[in-house]
Amino acid sequence: MNENKQIVINAEAGTKEVIIREGAAPKLLDPKAPLPCNIEGLAGSVAEYLKKRINTGQFEQKNCTILVDREDVRITLFFNERDEYNQGKVVSQIRLHPDFESLRINSSYAWSPVELAMLLKMHRYWFEDRIEGMKLVSTLFNYKADIAQKVEQSVEGNGNRQDNFSQVVNSNLPNSITLKLPIFKGKEPQALEIEFFAKVDGRDVAFLLISPGANEAFEAFRDEVIDVELNSIREIAPEIAIIEK
Repeated sequence: MNENKQIVINAEAGTKEVIIREGAAPKLLDPKAPLPCNIEGLAGSVAEYLKKRINTGQFEQKNCTILVDREDVRITLFFNERDEYNQGKVVSQIRLHPDFESLRINSSYAWSPVELAMLLKMHRYWFEDRIEGMKLVSTLFNYKADIAQKVEQSVEGNGNRQDNFSQVVNSNLPNSITLKLPIFKGKEPQALEIEFFAKVDGRDVAFLLISPGANEAFEAFRDEVIDVELNSIREIAPEIAIIEK
């Protein structure tokens, strides 16, 4: 049985059409928790984030903490620490450049001459003098070495023992090379002297790449970049607690 419904419509003058819809209204979406903030960036990210958010009402300085880890070269901002729905963190960190990492400098990785030649050929822009660089690549592809080994062993009746081993390697490879490449992401390339450390196993020769200069640059840059950012943070947000790990 249809019910008679009285509908009152107030239409403005000039209205020519009125549409009446029946049925239930669309269901409202269920409320959702805020999306967590978890940002990781390069050095300077925490200071930049604070500069843009410090007076927006997103957090109060007394509810934030900054944790400094110099060993891992990280500065982490934690905000709204006790608010499960609105807490978050922002991380500044130094990252090694992929070019530098690809050389595996100062690691235990041993390069075969051909393998190293292929890497340097594909990245010839590392050489300031590309002609000299290609000569080095050719030398690696045609690596030659004279390996002289001398073994001296003796045992005497009274128990004295002598066991000596000596090895001399003469090769057509220079003792070191200079490459221009960035150590850290976001930073300019710099000249690095890289030394060859030969590992000889019978007929097989491989090379470790050693660079004391890269270690020195990393140590100097690490403390400098952290201290510069912390000084900026203290100027922007002096009430935030800074804790060294």
